[in-house]
Amino acid sequence: MKVLIYGAGGSQQFPVIRALQNKGAEVSATTNSTDKVELLRSAGAEVHLADMADKTRLEEISENIDAVSFLVPFFLSNPLDGLTYAKNAIDAAVKNSVKLFVWNSSGYILPVKIGNPSLDIRIDVMHYLRESGLNYIIIQPSVYAENLLGPWTAPFVKTEQIVTYPTPEEMPVGWIATNDVAALVAEAVYSPHLAGESFQVSGIENLTGNQLAEKFSIGLNKPIQYRQMPPKDFGKILDGLFGEGAGKGAQAMYQEITDTKQYPVMYTSAMPDVLKKLPVTMTSIETWVTENKNQFI
Repeated sequence: MKVLIYGAGGSQQFPVIRALQNKGAEVSATTNSTDKVELLRSAGAEVHLADMADKTRLEEISENIDAVSFLVPFFLSNPLDGLTYAKNAIDAAVKNSVKLFVWNSSGYILPVKIGNPSLDIRIDVMHYLRESGLNYIIIQPSVYAENLLGPWTAPFVKTEQIVTYPTPEEMPVGWIATNDVAALVAEAVYSPHLAGESFQVSGIENLTGNQLAEKFSIGLNKPIQYRQMPPKDFGKILDGLFGEGAGKGAQAMYQEITDTKQYPVMYTSAMPDVLKKLPVTMTSIETWVTENKNQFI
């Protein structure tokens, strides 16, 4: 089977290469960065430089592809570009009679739009995909554990023995490892009989801030505490990383959560049923922390 992975140089999609190769797939990978070409080649992928805004280019690289692993980057200077990218990839798959399109929505798809374009376009992509006529499977991950490697968390664990994140302490989160999501995507690619299904996935535990700190304490073998990062500080860090305004949506979302105490669901209790259909060995948070120990000490 030949599988096309969009944005394969990114942190969420790169692990999909190995996950698919482990199942015997021939991997074709796209990137819009020349700096990522050698990385992808060294991973054993056939590499295509491509801008997802270039519909013609996507049609070219979709030729002779059996399945697609697709993801829209969450942090875009214009979030609405993500809908254009998705439409182009879906149209290219339709034109080339791709057998299965697996979309990692990079978060839960909300039931209604809330005015945050980065979140709202997921609804538009879902509708466009459903109406395309393609066979598809959607993987909706909760919150990536790898977010805790970012500059809003890891440095504070190192210097202050504190886990920081912009969620209130009492808000539970089902953190999920990127490699686990990649494995679920690979299983989906090899499960065409599940076409039309959409799976919310999360880690196997739903942890408050203090419970997350307890997992860090176990993984690092030293006491760690939790502290909520003010959403405005989180937004400033995102602006510094991705450009002015990139953190505006996330800052507003976490501030509203903090003010209203209406906590969005970031965990699914249905994982046992999901894992019957997509059998993957899940990673506990304390194990994940131990595996990434060098980032926290």
